[in-house]
Amino acid sequence: MIERNKHSNLLEQEEYKYSLQDVGEPNLYREIYPYDEVPKLSFNHRRVPLDMPEDIWMTDTTFRDGQQSRAPYTVKQIVDLYKMLARLGGKNGLIRQSEFFVYTQKDRQAIEECMALGYKFPEITTWIRAKKEDFALVHDIGIKETGILVSCSDYHIFKKLKMSRKQAFDHYLGVVKDAFDAGISPRCHLEDITRADFYGFVVPFVNELTELSQKAKIPVKIRMCDTMGYGVPFPGASPPRSVPGIIYGLHHYSDVTSEMLEWHGHNDFYMGVANAVTAWLYGASAVNCSLLGIGERTGNVPLEGMVMQYASIRGSLDGMDPTVITEIAEYYKKEIGYEIPPMTPFVGSSFNVTRAGVHADGMMKDVEIYNIFDTGKLLNRPASVSISNTSGLAGICYWLNARYKPMKEFTKQDWLVQEMKNRIDAIYADGRTTDLSVSEIESLVLELKQDERCGGF
Repeated sequence: MIERNKHSNLLEQEEYKYSLQDVGEPNLYREIYPYDEVPKLSFNHRRVPLDMPEDIWMTDTTFRDGQQSRAPYTVKQIVDLYKMLARLGGKNGLIRQSEFFVYTQKDRQAIEECMALGYKFPEITTWIRAKKEDFALVHDIGIKETGILVSCSDYHIFKKLKMSRKQAFDHYLGVVKDAFDAGISPRCHLEDITRADFYGFVVPFVNELTELSQKAKIPVKIRMCDTMGYGVPFPGASPPRSVPGIIYGLHHYSDVTSEMLEWHGHNDFYMGVANAVTAWLYGASAVNCSLLGIGERTGNVPLEGMVMQYASIRGSLDGMDPTVITEIAEYYKKEIGYEIPPMTPFVGSSFNVTRAGVHADGMMKDVEIYNIFDTGKLLNRPASVSISNTSGLAGICYWLNARYKPMKEFTKQDWLVQEMKNRIDAIYADGRTTDLSVSEIESLVLELKQDERCGGF
């Protein structure tokens, strides 16, 4: 039969309807995942089309997955961060949802205080166990959507759940029906999708979900969980690791619309952000992130990173306020006591700090040469330099101008600049290995400016 495909708007031959393959032994893809070696990346050279949705956005899991790898946030910290998420996402709600735990009194208090703020965005959602009493709990709080874990790889079905595929299939569908009965819109978390039998389990299961959704007239979201960070963005890569292939398959063989597709990735192989951007490009409207990328093991996709990727893809921030990213970083450091690695993009103390004298020399001529964009304007973090034995006259000069201009504009020929370099060289010749602190540099400046050769400023 030939029918018009509602996604491509082209006449296409009706595709084969995939059915559950209830195998006797788990398919662990040992050729790809040998365990005693680095996972293999294979290609089948099948390319699928780019299919960017009209609308794309971010969702947040800071208070769910982000709390699984650190000490729990206090209620005040959750409320403060939630307010900042709302400001960061802007009036257009580009941080569409935020996901909360719901089990403890503290969890519920945080939800209640955030809901009392009356924000449209981020919408508060939850993550619960697949039990009827949990559905009733979130319904009573006033939550409209909740995440449900539906592990889909044979690693989880056979080894963790000790079920067959058919048993897991039926169990999950029963849980979704319970959600519908409670009037809750389920968000099915397809855990470990990048090790799952995509056409033997994932597609048949999602097909059943979409049919149930249509009958109940309640939407079901599909969260594609790259639980171990195995996904890859490369065109022509083979399943089950292909991010483009997963999204195309759910579009094409399960009729899942873009707004119902959400990517949730981890960063075990440094592919978190690349995979999330790929999910947008190939047809998922939502990517799930956490602040600073904090999450299980190597972490989730960093929300601040996806804000920048959104602006890059769309050519606009569309109402988002990236200066809030700097406020969030400061809050983590000062209020939460979280130590952000200094080289972390956008939020680390050194992300736009140069140490090399040749770079500082370039920045003196034009800061754009060695700064990724106007970090002063977009992040309220002007580019700066650190002072060490590699800074040279240019680095010292740049530091002084950043600190004291327009009181005085320094050049590399100034006595103060040259004398500071002599003193700093002597400090490192004596065995110093770390950068000078701001207070140390200021003390040196204060001492030297008393000398008449300095000329005052």
